[in-house]
Amino acid sequence: MIFANPAGAPELACDECGCRWFDRMAGACYECGAEVPKSEIQAFEAALATYYEKTGNRP
Repeated sequence: MIFANPAGAPELACDECGCRWFDRMAGACYECGAEVPKSEIQAFEAALATYYEKTGNRP
């Protein structure tokens, strides 16, 4: 699930438990161990690109 933090930037959260902490090497949630679907990662990357275009605030 993707939501916006208070600054307006997108954040990715686990669909199963809502946790925002992921093991990027394993591709799973730290809290419940659910796998992060590739479609969710792609949607997050697209939302992040849109945020960067809108704000010009790239890392």
